[in-house]
Amino acid sequence: MWVTGVCDNRQYMRFTRIYVAQKLASADIVELAPDAAAHLVKVLRAHEGDELVLFNGDGREFKGIIEKARGTRVSVAVSECVEIDRESPLGITLIQCVPRGDRMDFIVQKATELGVSRIIPVLSQRSVVRLDSAQAESKLAHWRAVAIGACEQCGRNRLPHIEAPRQLIHYLGEPTTCLSRLVCEPDSSSSSAEVSGAMVEIAVGPEGGFQPAELEAFRVSGFLRVRLGPRVLRAETAALAAITWLQSRFGDMSYR
Repeated sequence: MWVTGVCDNRQYMRFTRIYVAQKLASADIVELAPDAAAHLVKVLRAHEGDELVLFNGDGREFKGIIEKARGTRVSVAVSECVEIDRESPLGITLIQCVPRGDRMDFIVQKATELGVSRIIPVLSQRSVVRLDSAQAESKLAHWRAVAIGACEQCGRNRLPHIEAPRQLIHYLGEPTTCLSRLVCEPDSSSSSAEVSGAMVEIAVGPEGGFQPAELEAFRVSGFLRVRLGPRVLRAETAALAAITWLQSRFGDMSYR
């Protein structure tokens, strides 16, 4: 993925960021996965000698130069390791009821760009989507690929942790160490909340919202209801609005 950016008020040159699922070290020769190699050569028109950046999710990135490029086989000479921290100090867990169609792809992509550290896809009583175990595993693999692409684009060197979809009530019954738990509810009278500690969970409902019994289960599990303004938002809009609100007040979008 091509990325441009600004550092210390200076424009730095475009570069290609590629995720590789293996250990990286200076002086290594890495062969890229066939799909990444094909994208580089056929879509980005990369050539031997082109510079790029590799990362494997451990928080670091490595400069590299394409050594060989033949069809779907691309090898990269790894050089300098660069320690760059682009993670938010606020660990946000997004508990997202899976919406219809490909809107969950959009949510995963944008949540990754906005710095969410963990995504929990859930199915609630009003969820239209229903998944068996095989479909759930397939969706999980797909969403992880979406997150990888988003990290390549936005510059993150750590992948968000995405879990397999499960029933909402099962998640609410699990133990947690998070002190700040919030659930988006348009009918709530509260439009603000405070975050205690470096972690926060935010839950977003499906089409039609949460059932009253589910909202009661949230209350019993220590969630506070919050309202994202006076308008009713779509599921994908609510997720991005909630994340941006949290990052703006308590995370790395804050001006404080």
